[in-house]
Amino acid sequence: MKNNQFAIVPTDSEAAIAELTKIHFITDDMTALKTVPAVYQALLSKSFPEVHSAAGLKHKFANIMATSQLTLADWLTTATVVNNQVFYNVGLQLLGFLPGHDFDLADPLLAMRDIQLPMVSDSAFDREALYYAWYLLLNTRGVKGQTLIELLTTRGYFVPFYQLPNDQKPLFFNGKAQAVFNTNDLIRDVVYVEAPLDTDADGQRDLLKVEILRPAETETGLKVPVLYTASPYNQGIDDVAGKATMHNVDVPLTAKTPDEKTYADVEAQPKATSLPAARPVNATTKHAEESFGREQSYTLNDYFLARGFAVVYAAGIGSVDSDGLAPTGDEDETTSTIAIIEWLTGKRPAFTNRDADTAIDAWWTNGAVAMTGRSYLGTLATAAATTGVAGLKTIISEAAISSWYDYYRDNGLVVAPDTFQGEDTDVLAAEVFSRSLKAGDAHRIQGKFDQKLAALTAGQDRDTGSYNQFWDERNYLKNVDKIKADIVMVHGLNDWNVKPRNVAHLWDKLQDVPVTKKLILHQGQHIYINNLQSLDFTDMMNMWLSHELYGLKNHAEDLLPNVLVQDNTAAQTWHAHDNWWQDADQALDFKVQYKELVPADHPVDQRAAHFTDKLPDKLFAHYQRHLDDWQADLLREDKTGPLYDHRLLFKSWQAPADQLLVGQPHLSGSVAVNQNFGMLSFMLIDFGKAQRLTVSPQMIASKALDLGYHWREDDLKDFKLAPVSNYKMITKGHLNLQNRHNPWHNEALHANEFYDFNVDLQPLFHHLLAGHQIGLVIYATDMKMTVRGNQDLQYSLQLNKLALHIPMKPFKA
Repeated sequence: MKNNQFAIVPTDSEAAIAELTKIHFITDDMTALKTVPAVYQALLSKSFPEVHSAAGLKHKFANIMATSQLTLADWLTTATVVNNQVFYNVGLQLLGFLPGHDFDLADPLLAMRDIQLPMVSDSAFDREALYYAWYLLLNTRGVKGQTLIELLTTRGYFVPFYQLPNDQKPLFFNGKAQAVFNTNDLIRDVVYVEAPLDTDADGQRDLLKVEILRPAETETGLKVPVLYTASPYNQGIDDVAGKATMHNVDVPLTAKTPDEKTYADVEAQPKATSLPAARPVNATTKHAEESFGREQSYTLNDYFLARGFAVVYAAGIGSVDSDGLAPTGDEDETTSTIAIIEWLTGKRPAFTNRDADTAIDAWWTNGAVAMTGRSYLGTLATAAATTGVAGLKTIISEAAISSWYDYYRDNGLVVAPDTFQGEDTDVLAAEVFSRSLKAGDAHRIQGKFDQKLAALTAGQDRDTGSYNQFWDERNYLKNVDKIKADIVMVHGLNDWNVKPRNVAHLWDKLQDVPVTKKLILHQGQHIYINNLQSLDFTDMMNMWLSHELYGLKNHAEDLLPNVLVQDNTAAQTWHAHDNWWQDADQALDFKVQYKELVPADHPVDQRAAHFTDKLPDKLFAHYQRHLDDWQADLLREDKTGPLYDHRLLFKSWQAPADQLLVGQPHLSGSVAVNQNFGMLSFMLIDFGKAQRLTVSPQMIASKALDLGYHWREDDLKDFKLAPVSNYKMITKGHLNLQNRHNPWHNEALHANEFYDFNVDLQPLFHHLLAGHQIGLVIYATDMKMTVRGNQDLQYSLQLNKLALHIPMKPFKA
């Protein structure tokens, strides 16, 4: 195991002693102890909060080895000094590491260094050094990826703190909120926020169901911040309707009518809608009329419920017990999302029931809101942030869409999110329109939603795949300059569902916005990372939210790296960077000579290379069912491969040293096709034998992470090295040849004439090992993402015009 810990707040000895006193590890009776070993024993005794007798403690101490020959119980009977060898032998065991397996009792300091755990170098401790070493140990991550103070929390250490008066809550230790709130006493309320919308045109403003979990202390005057997750899935999904709406992708690519459109022609225009009057407020209350059982929760939110934060879930318009029609990403959905924030900050009404006869305020909150969530959830957090809504202090957006066009389209082509061939905005709307799951509500509203669904189908325009007003309305990047909330973005470099372009474009535009922004790039697919063994993500977010929502001066804005990237060549390895590609001043520039990528100043081919997109029917049918076979065959280098004549493959030199490929690879060239339409797809490949990380974290231990005391749990996972492989696809891109310059401008394409093209591939952050080669694959139909007409299209590329540009940084170990 390697520890990657970024959430330790540097603390001097005096401050550490003060904090230990605040959490009762140092107590008045310890001043009477005469020796350092006696003080050490007192600290150890507090480390088993579940044990309430001297006999029980003696048994616990007897199960810990202090040296290779003495148990802790035996060592304490004769000890006259506490040295760092004994301290870290014991400390490692308290953290869950096993002697003889994870470390050697003869040299625990070696393990501390190898695992990258913080330690005090003093060979023998006086009382002050012991306290400081203990403070560091409490903030050190163990074998499960949780700090010792968190491990003690799960065994009841902070239970006595439940009784603290409100003016002593929340309780912070090392810059992070601690679990001093009893989750058995959480209050669960349901309210109905009135949004400034009437999306179902029933003559009344849409009511939105909101589920609230808040600490019991809020009933006696404590004001707490809110973690708000806007999740269209929260009230259930209609899988049947979603599947019924899926589109057939085995259809031909067709020619587009050339036009002279500019962005002005496709820019979304404000909607002219009349809004019904707000409901009158005839009575008010502080008490909700409805509650709920088990919410569809996010474990990061669960963690903070024990630490002095309220959590709010809302599924938005079109969901069960709410009004409206599901719209997939439009301005109405953004309005409905921020309506909840406006209620939380006292600027919008909510009611205790759907009759809306009694209003209720969010009187229990301090008015500071953060948004959390992955995928659609993180997308709505991004959308909300781009409105500049007051009270939204920060968002933690994971795998979030920044432009819906970049999710469902690519440079004038219909391009599916990976594993969802045939999905589109209408499919997603049908799935999350959970009002259809309630028969009575469906009876009243289904006809209106069918009209909405038809409008989505028409507006998304699968026939051309071009950018239009429909997509411009769903482009949050246009409003990045309005963002006032600080942002943490998390994204997978192997996420081909919400592709890396979504986070990259947002990060790039944020460079000019005066907010604090942090970016975490992992090697996974479309996942959460709050349960990884090798990264203290939850602690990082605790530091961040304690700072952002409680105003704690813990220097989170400076201590957390600007850009944190998981290395793709080694397990449990993360590197901090100042930026992504914005500070890269080097590049790899290639042209083509025969089948090779060669340096840009090298002589190049003066001929054309050709491939055909048409496959034998039997082979095409096989690839429809076996997409991994298609990709493997696409990358086969031998001439007997079934796709050898259906793509071009060029490989570079062997890299002379490790390098970081960063940012957006750019490819230019000249292409002809035998019809008046066509498309190109591209992949960059890392060729070279290596063990590569799995793209999904692997299970280490089920339900191993306790999120509080007698509270919820999460699985412990991490990325592992897979068996040796010969290559890895590191990025890809697609281009409709009639959208060579802009996705909204359809250009003429005449058969068998050459046209210049330029295309940016999906951004990357890739560690290329010395001796590995870069491969460029050019093909047409992407069986995993594009339409698949299996048409007789013949492509020719002028090799002397092919140029590949990849931004680069030198690798620093």
